[in-house]
Amino acid sequence: MQLHISHSLTSITISSNNGFTDLMKIKIAARHISYRTIFHTVLILAFLLPFVFILTAVVTLEGVNKCSSIDCLGRRLGPKLLGRGDDSERYLADFYTILDQVHYEEVPDDLKLPDNFEQLVSEMKNGKYNAKKFAFILKGMMERSEREIRESKFQELMNKHFAATSIPKGIHCLSLRLTDEYSSNAHARKQLPSPELLPLLSDNSYHHFVLFTDNILAASVVVSSAVQSSLRPEKIVFHVITDKKTYAGMHSWFALNPISPSIIEVKGVHQFDWLTRDNVPVLEAVENHDGVRNYYHGYHVAGANLSATSPRLFYSKLQARSPKYISLLNHLRIYLPELFPNLDKVVFLDDDIVIQRDLSPLWDIDLDGKVNGAVETCEGEDSWVMGKRFKIYLNFSHPLIAKSLDPEECAWAFGMNIFDLQAWRKTNIRETYHSWLKENLKSNLTLWKLGTLPPALIAFRGYVHPIDPSWHMLGLGYQNNTSIENVKKAAVIHYNGQSKPWLEIGYPHLRPFWSKYVNYSNEFVKSCHILE
Repeated sequence: MQLHISHSLTSITISSNNGFTDLMKIKIAARHISYRTIFHTVLILAFLLPFVFILTAVVTLEGVNKCSSIDCLGRRLGPKLLGRGDDSERYLADFYTILDQVHYEEVPDDLKLPDNFEQLVSEMKNGKYNAKKFAFILKGMMERSEREIRESKFQELMNKHFAATSIPKGIHCLSLRLTDEYSSNAHARKQLPSPELLPLLSDNSYHHFVLFTDNILAASVVVSSAVQSSLRPEKIVFHVITDKKTYAGMHSWFALNPISPSIIEVKGVHQFDWLTRDNVPVLEAVENHDGVRNYYHGYHVAGANLSATSPRLFYSKLQARSPKYISLLNHLRIYLPELFPNLDKVVFLDDDIVIQRDLSPLWDIDLDGKVNGAVETCEGEDSWVMGKRFKIYLNFSHPLIAKSLDPEECAWAFGMNIFDLQAWRKTNIRETYHSWLKENLKSNLTLWKLGTLPPALIAFRGYVHPIDPSWHMLGLGYQNNTSIENVKKAAVIHYNGQSKPWLEIGYPHLRPFWSKYVNYSNEFVKSCHILE
């Protein structure tokens, strides 16, 4: 930009440096010019020059466009100077208004939704949509995607449920191989424990652990972890109780893989003469009840209102539908005083736990006259695992439950419990357990549908002594985000849930805490390709 004043002071010219014509020319009459006039002229120039600079910059920057600088500037500044906003902003505001309207309306049933994004763009180019129809298309496509994702999630949970209730080929192979060994190898049939150690099975100076299971591999991990973590393994006595079909294989494993210096006893349910269907009528009723059979073995998605249920709630219900909940082994825990009439205290263990610390201090805990030393599950940072009260397990919309129990009462964990059998024998816990099981059957399973813990919560009311949560960490079978640091600190870790560590669906980062106690050098484990 250039400013030129003629020698005669009769004109002032402002021109562009890039070859454009003069932008402004001011002519002054040929007369004497006063200082006041010059002053006013300078003021006008001072006001005009910034605008001239802007015009010049626009011309320079947009020289490639086929528009004059004044025209280009007008397109940008004109609407704002006239009080109008950018058209695109106005159109966007209008579209937001349409979206708000559509938000409260249902997508028309006859509206045809594009199958994919490419089709959506193609139809938009062809002008098939006005703004409102486009908004409905967007809403319909998103609702369809959400529905498909939700259905996929439920199907994933169903597949996981079926995987959790199946027997892995490797574990089935192990049981068969060991059963065959029992019939052909005298060492696999040797007495457990040896005759001279039999008196120790009822010696209360020892620490007695009880395990009910039909899973040989899981039992081996529980026993191995307990012995290896103990400061005095020679004081440990393990009582493993299994069913008739698994007894030979279970006996073979521990006969061929002794846990010296600890002592182990393996017994089958069929070896308890008093444990018959006549003495346990509730179990027979449970196993023969049509509603129970359909509930635990039916197709669990059929007839379910998935739109009214969350995946989390559905997952909880699926966990409770495991067939193990109608097995005799699962109910045997309520008969501990009768199974071990000469013992004063025992620690009960589930087969999906791992022991990482010496548990002998459990026998020194003063239960204050209570029967069951257990970790409560109503307080803790993890609300999913440690936020469970009676209302989670029991149906408080049923009048019988509502009038008998408090929904806010704290629940507790089964799986690692110290039981005072002497105190237990003075109670009616077993009778209470049986009576509530009968009531649930009468009500067609409407009192609860979450396995055997609910009747135990009722039966042990007033007989539970809370122990420190560090003794028993829960949730490793359904908590993918379990804290590894917390796992390392816990005395007992519990893989309760569907993702057992011996299954393919087990969480890989949590499995090593369990698999390090698997004897991979064992010939049967190797030949059955366990966890390969």
